Amino acid sequence: MMTLYLSMAGFALAASISPGPVNVVALSSGVSHGLRATLRHVAGATLGFVLLLVLAGLGLAELLRGWPAAAALIRWAGVTFLLWMGWTLWRSDSRSGGGIADAEPPPAPSVLQGAAMQWLNPKAWVAALAGVGAYAGDDPARLWIFAGLYFVICFLSVACWAYAGARLRHLLADGRRMRLFNRAMAALLAASAVHIGIAA
Repeated sequence: MMTLYLSMAGFALAASISPGPVNVVALSSGVSHGLRATLRHVAGATLGFVLLLVLAGLGLAELLRGWPAAAALIRWAGVTFLLWMGWTLWRSDSRSGGGIADAEPPPAPSVLQGAAMQWLNPKAWVAALAGVGAYAGDDPARLWIFAGLYFVICFLSVACWAYAGARLRHLLADGRRMRLFNRAMAALLAASAVHIGIAA
């Protein structure tokens, strides 16, 4: 049984800590707003994913297979949301030439935005469906154990990205560096959106 739990934890860690839109936003928000304010995004992303995981285990995947238009709608909503977030980040320093201290960054992402990012993120859907298929199957007890493990690991993984961003704040106090960083993060979000659109 311990081997199963370790395998579940390894899967959750690999899926949660790898680069993706949710972690890019956590990193960027950590730079702009610090760790404490970014924890709202971290909590929302974690809760959103665990809810998706549990619902996948309870039959959401079967429902979507019978309604392909819903899957397409989710995918294109994800593309639109990522492009909007990237555009917001790209423009975040356009009203100020300074660094963190005098720039006007976009507001820190909320709990709801963090959750929405997971539901609009194909990477999250793949991880939820693959994880449920590999570790939960038709066993409700295993599903809840997997969800509990995933909650802790996902929260800590996304928080690591937020913490890394908060540690970079002092390096980005210069306005030019901050502008370059924001635009690099915006480009990553846009690239994620394009990848999702091409995969459609």
